[in-house]
Amino acid sequence: MIHKIVASALRRPALLSLVLGALAVLGFAPWGWWPVTLACFAVWMWLTHAAPTMRRALWLGWLFGVGHFVFGNIWLAQAFAYQDAMPHWLGLLAPVLPAFYLAIYPMMAAGVAWRFRRERVEGGYVLVFAAVWIATEYLRATVMTGYPWNPLAEIWLPTPFAQLAAVVGTYALSGLAILASGILLGAAGQRGTVLAALVVVALSWTYSYLTYPMFHIGGIPNAPRVMVVQPDLDQEQRPRNDYAETNLRALAKLSGRPGPAPRLIVWPEGALRYFVEEGYPAQYYGPNVPYLTRARIASLLGPDDIVLTGGNALKFDPDGNLKAVTNSIFALDARARVLGRYDKGHLVPFGEYLPARPFLSLFGLQRLVPGDYDFAPGPGPASLALPKFGRVGFQICYEIIFSGSIVDRRQRPAFLFNPSNDSWYSESGPAQNLAQARLRAIEEGLPVIRATPTGISAVIDAQGRVLKSIPWNTAGAIELPIPPAAVPTLFSQLGNAMAAIVAGALLLLAVAIRFARR
Repeated sequence: MIHKIVASALRRPALLSLVLGALAVLGFAPWGWWPVTLACFAVWMWLTHAAPTMRRALWLGWLFGVGHFVFGNIWLAQAFAYQDAMPHWLGLLAPVLPAFYLAIYPMMAAGVAWRFRRERVEGGYVLVFAAVWIATEYLRATVMTGYPWNPLAEIWLPTPFAQLAAVVGTYALSGLAILASGILLGAAGQRGTVLAALVVVALSWTYSYLTYPMFHIGGIPNAPRVMVVQPDLDQEQRPRNDYAETNLRALAKLSGRPGPAPRLIVWPEGALRYFVEEGYPAQYYGPNVPYLTRARIASLLGPDDIVLTGGNALKFDPDGNLKAVTNSIFALDARARVLGRYDKGHLVPFGEYLPARPFLSLFGLQRLVPGDYDFAPGPGPASLALPKFGRVGFQICYEIIFSGSIVDRRQRPAFLFNPSNDSWYSESGPAQNLAQARLRAIEEGLPVIRATPTGISAVIDAQGRVLKSIPWNTAGAIELPIPPAAVPTLFSQLGNAMAAIVAGALLLLAVAIRFARR
C-alpha cells in the first residue's frame, strides 16, 4: 500500500514538490522536527535533479518555495484582525501572496543546481546546491529591504550544530542543512563519501567551538540582574481609551521590589503608551504630564535600577507640524531622567509604514499598526552605556531577524535588548521570532533579552540557550543575573563575509570533484 502511494506521488513531481515544501516547515519552531525537513529537502533535490529540462527544474523549485513560505508564514493571517483600516479578508491572502515572490529564491537555487548536475546524483551536485542556497538565502534577506524569516539554519537549534553559527553565521549554516540532506541523497545513490567527510569536519568544528571561553558571574554577590516583564495585555486592547493606564499599572505590578543588586527592568515594545519626553506642543500630551509619568516609573526603582521600555517619540518639521512617529526604546532611571533613546531602524513594510503610500492608499490600503502617520526609521544598530550594567545594544522586534546587521561593531555591547510585540500573530510566529533571537545570540556571542506583551519573553545566553522564559499568553516576570557575553566570535568580526567564503569553498570543492572524476 505504502509502495503504491509513493509510486503515485513520484508520478506527480509538481504536486509532490508543493507538499514537500509545506512539510519542510515542521523543522522550524515550535515543532523542531528537523529530520523531517532534511528528508523533504533530500526528496525535492532528487526531483530537481530528475527534471528533464531547466524550465521544469525552475517550476519544481518555485512550487517547493510556495508551499514552504505559505505554511512558514501562516501566523501572518491573524494580524489583519486588528486593523479595521485594512480588509480582514486580506488575512487569508497574507501568507500566500508574499510566498509567490519568496519562492523565487528556492527556484533560483534549483535552476542553478540543475544546470550543473550530471547523469547521476553525486557530491558535486549537492555541493553546488548548498552553495547556491547560501547565496539565495542571503539575497532573500537583503533584496527590497529583505525578509530572512525562517532561514534553514534555524532547524539546527535543537542540536549542537547550531553552535557553528558562531563561526560561519546563519546563511552558511543553512548550507550545512543542504549538505546534510545531500547525505540522504548520496546514500541512496551510494555517492555519500565526500559529503559524509564534510559533515564529520563540521561536527568536529562544532565540538571545538562549544568549548570557547566564557566569563561567568553567577557566583558574584549582588551582580546586576535583569527583570523581564510580560503583562499579557493583548493587541486588541489598544483601541480602548484606558489602554495606556491599564498597561502601565500591569507593568508596574509585575516589576517587583528593589533589592540589594542593581536591576535592569525591561518592558515590551510599545509598552508605554504615555509620552515621556518634554518639548512637544501641548496638544499632543492631553492629560499626560511626561515628568509625572517618569516619576511613577521611578517610584518602582531602587537607586541603581533602570527601566528599558518600548514607547513612541514624535518628530516635527521646522513649523511645528507633526511629520512622523518613531518606534523607540527609552532608558529611565530612579531620578526620573531619560538616560537615552533608541529608534527602530529597520521598519516593517506594510506594518509600520506603507510603501508607495500615494499609490496604495488609492485602493484603501493602510499600514497594520494603527495611526495616521508612518513610522520614521532610526539610524541603525546602536549601543548605550548604562551605569552598573555596561553597554547595551538594541534591536526592536523585526530587526533581530537580520543576521550580521544587529550590532554596532564600533561599540560592542555586553548584551542585546530585543523588545517585541508578537500579540498580532498566532502561536508559531512568536516561537519563530524567539528562534531567530537565539541564532543572533550564537552568531554574535552576546546574550539576548526579549520582552513581549503576550510572549514569548525570555533570557537567552551567549550560546543561544533559553535560560528562562514566560510562555505565550501568560502574564508574569522572570529575574536572573544578566548572562555574560562570550569572547567575540569569528562571525561577529567578519559578518556575512563568512557566507561568501563558505559558498565559494563549496563551489571550489565541487569543481575539484568534477575534475578529479575526469
